[in-house]
Amino acid sequence: MESLVPLQAVEGVRLLYLLVGISLLTVVITDLLWTILWTNGGAGPLTSPLMRWTWRGLRTVDNGKSRVLTLSGPLVLSLTLGMWIVLLWAGWTFLFASDATALNYTRGPSPVKWVGRGYFVAYTLFTMGNGDFSPTNPVWRTVTALTNASGMILITLVVTYVISVLRGVVNKQSFASSVLGVGETSEAFVRTGWNGDHLQQHDLPIESFASSLSTLAAQHKAYPVLHYYRSKRAQRAAPVAVAVFSDAVTILHSGIDSEQRPNEPVLETAQSSVQDYVQTAMSPPADQTPPRPDLDRLRDAYIPLVPDEEFDEELESLSERRRELLGVVENQEWQWPSEQQQ
Repeated sequence: MESLVPLQAVEGVRLLYLLVGISLLTVVITDLLWTILWTNGGAGPLTSPLMRWTWRGLRTVDNGKSRVLTLSGPLVLSLTLGMWIVLLWAGWTFLFASDATALNYTRGPSPVKWVGRGYFVAYTLFTMGNGDFSPTNPVWRTVTALTNASGMILITLVVTYVISVLRGVVNKQSFASSVLGVGETSEAFVRTGWNGDHLQQHDLPIESFASSLSTLAAQHKAYPVLHYYRSKRAQRAAPVAVAVFSDAVTILHSGIDSEQRPNEPVLETAQSSVQDYVQTAMSPPADQTPPRPDLDRLRDAYIPLVPDEEFDEELESLSERRRELLGVVENQEWQWPSEQQQ
């Protein structure tokens, strides 16, 4: 009986290694597929808290200066990819450690230790070459093939994911530059479309911006890491641009006399695209409502407006959405764009 105790202990440890390996592989594969392939599911159960904690840590270090935050997107993406690689590597290593005879050292009778198992898993995951170790039986040869397949799939998915994320970053900056190029505040945006008679020349740019914003909202939902890519300049900051666009559309939809407004369906589509973007927000709503657009600036340009009471009533109905949007703006250390700041 005494001789069986050490053997039972060893078997218990091997079983533990097997369970740890299977658990790690299940968790990392679930998180990876969830984050990359499930476009409506956001980030996976590991990636999501990793993103939040990294962002909070950078905001603490940044101390309101907004310089460190420009590194947040690349850092979050790098940490996510690193986490997937390490956990996948560890999972397969524990799996091979569950059987002392799983691997054979081809250069001698020496037992295979942890370093050897880790080395074998590493070159199996990321190359097709042979090393100093080989699986000893058909079962472990099959496991080796699965290890190699998981590595190839990981590389393929990660490359596709990174390309998609970078495309989304470019779209964010392009949208911001385009909107803020028309006007850096909602009032300025509206004024640029006034020709002395009506504002219908806003139809085409608003339709284009609404389409771009809908695409951007879909990309944020599919790739939550986009929320953590912060521009160095406000002129290329998507949250600031969405704030300008949202209030400008509200003015055009509810603050301008009906005969001078742009096309109604275009404005409705724009309102919907703003709502889509806000629904992807990963920031809590602000405690206060953003500043009211300064309609006096539009009156000075002789743009016909509805009575202030009517506009304020519409603005009140949108207060929750505007608070949510202000939360996104402030979370990225920007200020709400308004004429008073110009």
